[in-house]
Amino acid sequence: MIDFTLKADHPATTKTDSVAVGVHDNQKLSWAAQDIDKASKGALAAALKSAAFSGKAGAVLALYNLPGVAAPRVLVFGLGEGKALSAKDARATGRALASAANEHSVAEFAVFPAADGAIDAMHHMVLGVSDACYRYDETRGTAAKAKIAKPSVKRVRFGMPEVAAKAAPSALKKAVATSHGVEFAKHLGNLPGNFGTPSRLGEEAKKLAKSHGLKVTVMDRKAIEKLGMGSFLSVTNGSDEPPRFIVFEYAGGKKGEAPTVFVGKGVTFDTGGISLKPAGDMDHMKWDMSGAGTVFGVMKSVAELKPKQNIVGLVVACENMPSGKATKPGDVFTSMSGQTIEVLNTDAEGRLILCDALTYAERFKPRAVIDIATLTGACVVALGSVNAGIFSSSDTLANAIIASGQKMNDRFWRMPLEEDYQEALNSNFADMANVAGREGGAITAACFLWRFAKKYDWAHLDIAGVAYKGSGKEKGSTGRPVAALVDYVMSME
Repeated sequence: MIDFTLKADHPATTKTDSVAVGVHDNQKLSWAAQDIDKASKGALAAALKSAAFSGKAGAVLALYNLPGVAAPRVLVFGLGEGKALSAKDARATGRALASAANEHSVAEFAVFPAADGAIDAMHHMVLGVSDACYRYDETRGTAAKAKIAKPSVKRVRFGMPEVAAKAAPSALKKAVATSHGVEFAKHLGNLPGNFGTPSRLGEEAKKLAKSHGLKVTVMDRKAIEKLGMGSFLSVTNGSDEPPRFIVFEYAGGKKGEAPTVFVGKGVTFDTGGISLKPAGDMDHMKWDMSGAGTVFGVMKSVAELKPKQNIVGLVVACENMPSGKATKPGDVFTSMSGQTIEVLNTDAEGRLILCDALTYAERFKPRAVIDIATLTGACVVALGSVNAGIFSSSDTLANAIIASGQKMNDRFWRMPLEEDYQEALNSNFADMANVAGREGGAITAACFLWRFAKKYDWAHLDIAGVAYKGSGKEKGSTGRPVAALVDYVMSME
């Protein structure tokens, strides 16, 4: 992991491999760039003019051996037209700086954010640097691992303007803890289905609990059966991999204080079951446990930040496979709540495992329950890969999550949740069906879950479009929406 610190002196005198300073649109120098320019007797401004550096947000220019500057390399990053970098641009700047440093085998560099928005810029730069330096190699062979360009960056030092110095230590701690949670979620998500099994998630939960001081309970099939989770277990019928129900507990608040409960969908591989998916892109279905990965990431970050709150994380983990024992369309099962469900489509399995976890959450008498799931392709059609969908029974809860999403550039768009949609889930053979028609598929899926979340304030996050990138050089887990949910937790302090 990269060591992020606040140990940086004045830009011109900091002894490190590179210093990074900002320049606004039209080559207007930030406070840190002014320090470099003064020490170099105008060499910085002259170099910017020669290179026609625009100062566009996200742009980076490398300058070498400026006179009067201790660092051999100065990385100039664009600040754009506004006074402060947006969250998106600050994240992109962090990635660009780390990529430039890695390209030149730089082990350490110092960043000096502009005075306006320095705290937020630092936070997003940390996430951007971490993103640029993340590598997945667990399942690569020895020879392939040797060929992977490992990041050279080992330490990033921040030098903050005086106006931000007081708030910087706690802000950096939050940023670093968030980056750890995001990276953990990415790693779990990127594990192939034969590695990232429900049993593996159970073992990872125990390791996390031991290393971060969490309480964890990992339940096997027998314990799940004892709870009466017939809907959850219906999804596991066709798989040889045993299911796991994982309960994390973080006790930072007063004893008995109502906790926030996070619930994560952990389908470690989803074939669709008897309602089999098409072969194309089925490898993407290893990411159907991204909701579970989010809960793991949030719990890791929370344990590092130690807020004075009680937090519970629930993970329902299983595979959805076809076999002679698999659930068949038309089968009826009894959920933990006692409500019966006719399974019309076995590929609508996420709601079947989540509904029992939502019922289980009642025992904590929660302040709020937030479930996270790659639930529907319909949400991807509606919102693409920019916004995740949010459905909620509480305006206050929804607004708080949306605000954190905006702040962290990890955005949500609120979708309707209305009783009028419930009629489409009616069944002649059970209390409800698990699917309705094609129209409003993301909405009717949320309405199904809503039936099990009536006793508390609840939000459902459909992250199917944002949890991973399915192709190209960046193919892999994004770690979303860990950053937004960690910010939400800390905003409740």
